[in-house]
Amino acid sequence: MTSLDGAVVLVTGANGGIGTRFVREALARGAAKVYATARNPREWEDERIVPLPLDVTDPASIQAAVEAAGDVTVLINNAGATVTSPGILTHTDEEIRRNVETNFLGPLFLARAYAPVLSAKGGNTAIIDIHSALSWYAVAGIYSATKAALWSATNSLRLELQPAGVQVVGVHVGWVDTAMAASTTDPKLDPAVLVTKVLDTTEAGEHEVLADETSVQAKAGLSAPLEAVYPQLATGM
Repeated sequence: MTSLDGAVVLVTGANGGIGTRFVREALARGAAKVYATARNPREWEDERIVPLPLDVTDPASIQAAVEAAGDVTVLINNAGATVTSPGILTHTDEEIRRNVETNFLGPLFLARAYAPVLSAKGGNTAIIDIHSALSWYAVAGIYSATKAALWSATNSLRLELQPAGVQVVGVHVGWVDTAMAASTTDPKLDPAVLVTKVLDTTEAGEHEVLADETSVQAKAGLSAPLEAVYPQLATGM
């Protein structure tokens, strides 16, 4: 288990709705310091919050963050990109590259950069990766593909870091009530509920969060025939 009491937390994508909630809730649980990172970090009113520039797609920016925040004990990989076009064949090349770099390579490289830092602390450390229910349901093109890739990488990181006492938590969730989901009328999870579940799971020493019924159903679908998950396949060619 990893306690937030006295922790030093780094949150990527801290300017967004989920990221901001992670910053606030970490402090509410006793974190000593929170690095609130973004490409263009904003100012915060609490001296325990340290704004830190970080572009997860830039190796030099990752290295600079690790050097500036070497006291981190909990890394929260929250930053992400979305797509607006409907399918992987209609995405632009830029959309595909941006999603791969932001949703997969960015959190993976940041985790790799922090792995020796966290491992050296001898326990009470964690990496939290925000995936998606769409990791298991390929209806969002490259977004689904990158979230599935991050899920796999998180599993690998968990196995490799477990001997050093680093807890690795993977988080799956459907729509969350933030600006990113403003255009949908589907049910949305309150960011406060999501973050509470994630940090409760982390402090309990568990490995995975299925934050809503959408995620529960998506994971259950992994063992079902493809035609059950994607009914359109049942119609034949």
